[in-house]
Amino acid sequence: MKKTLILSALMAVSLSTAATAEIVEAKSDRYVLKQEATSSMSAEDLWARLVKPETWWHPDHTYSGSSENLSLDLQAGGLWREDWDGGSVSHGTVIYVKPGSTLRMNAPFGPLQEMAVNVVWTITLTPTEGGTKVTFDEIANGTEGAALDKLAPAVDFVKTEAIKRLTQ
Repeated sequence: MKKTLILSALMAVSLSTAATAEIVEAKSDRYVLKQEATSSMSAEDLWARLVKPETWWHPDHTYSGSSENLSLDLQAGGLWREDWDGGSVSHGTVIYVKPGSTLRMNAPFGPLQEMAVNVVWTITLTPTEGGTKVTFDEIANGTEGAALDKLAPAVDFVKTEAIKRLTQ
């Protein structure tokens, strides 16, 4: 019994996704974030998961409290949106798509929207031996009064959680 528990724990550790996160720059009017993780999924399978945010985005980071209300229209000008009874929000607008490889959006999620902050979020998939490397690069620009240096750690937390959920 003890041996089985130890093997199960070791397998869980080996299957868990290790992610790195970095606040590259944080100033009152700008931040730059980078998260990376590697998944054992193929780039094709990971892309199929990426374009269905309802399958991996954490419900705590939605307006409705349910990831099932999320959708992504995968074309330039398409929206990452959330629709629920009594409300709707556009989380981001697709500005570049290279299927299987790159998704870029103008995506001022959450409180960044009401602050009129411009956010470009690029998600890149790179095939590796035995899986796929996923990189999130995010650049936000606003006014000095936006205090983006104080928001950067919270956004970094949300995106780090997201990349872990995507790549698991």
